[in-house]
Amino acid sequence: MEPLAKRRIAIAVSVLIVAGAAAALAYWLTRPSTEPRQLVLYGNIDLRQVDLAFNGSERVAAVLVQEGDVVHKGQVLAKMDTSRLEPQFANAKAQVAAQKAAVQRLHNGSRPEEIAQARANLASAKADAENAHLLYGREKSLFDKGSATQQELDNAKAAMDVADAKVEVNQKALDLEIAGPRVEDIAQAEAQLRANQAQLALARQQLADASLIAPLDGVIRSRLMEPGDMASPQRPVFSLAITDPKWVRAYASEPDLGRIRPGMTASIMVDAFPKRRFAGWVGFISPVAEFTPKTVQTEELRTSLVYEVRVFVKDPSDELRLGMPATVYLPIDQASLPPPSEAAGRRP
Repeated sequence: MEPLAKRRIAIAVSVLIVAGAAAALAYWLTRPSTEPRQLVLYGNIDLRQVDLAFNGSERVAAVLVQEGDVVHKGQVLAKMDTSRLEPQFANAKAQVAAQKAAVQRLHNGSRPEEIAQARANLASAKADAENAHLLYGREKSLFDKGSATQQELDNAKAAMDVADAKVEVNQKALDLEIAGPRVEDIAQAEAQLRANQAQLALARQQLADASLIAPLDGVIRSRLMEPGDMASPQRPVFSLAITDPKWVRAYASEPDLGRIRPGMTASIMVDAFPKRRFAGWVGFISPVAEFTPKTVQTEELRTSLVYEVRVFVKDPSDELRLGMPATVYLPIDQASLPPPSEAAGRRP
């Protein structure tokens, strides 16, 4: 083959190689991305439940709601018998009223009439004492003249001493009426009043606890007691399902964990509504792996580690039920997160 022909063949081969490389580069740059644009997790709808029991031990008088009833915070759900609690409350209330009157009396001190009465008693005692002294003087004079016996003189002396003692007693009584009650007596009465008020507050609370109040909005899941049953703090009357918030308890593998962060928006689908998507957001990522022992550190088993991811769901119509299988779609190319107040404020 002539040299010119060989040269032409070499040039053609070079052109084909360059063209092939250019085509390969163009394909590499324009090829469709095989990287998934969303992360899919699987889990179940979850919510909180509260067991409601009376804070007391009495007979159940009335149960006012049924399974499936929607209840609101502050609503009365059941009542206990109060035939023993009401007299206890009335007795405590009366004791407080009586002790208040006693404290008020001590603070007011003696009335003018009481002081006047004490002065009159003292004057009467002084008059009796003066008369007793006169009688003793006469008996003493008669005894000295031999006209009275020793017994008569002793009786007159005893009557005089008794009269003097009565004067002293009535003088002290007048002093006490004028001085009024002691500070210690007032303090003791006030302390007793506080004790009675505490007993009244306890009786009032026990009477209030006879009504079982819904602590939150929710749905009655189970009715566990009926009228006539004996209630106690250890025996729930209802099981209350709290319908807000709800979340999907899903699990992510360790390789996918780096693409999930709290606050990411999400969409949730359940089998009951296959054509609908519920809006949500990632609220919690467990810091601890599950289903794999901590001592397992081999490279083959590290990818089997799974972490709980809690994705909160907006369900204003209350259509999602506890335990529903759910599929969570997390777009992994999210440019921004929802406002922190929305993501953080709804976390459990």
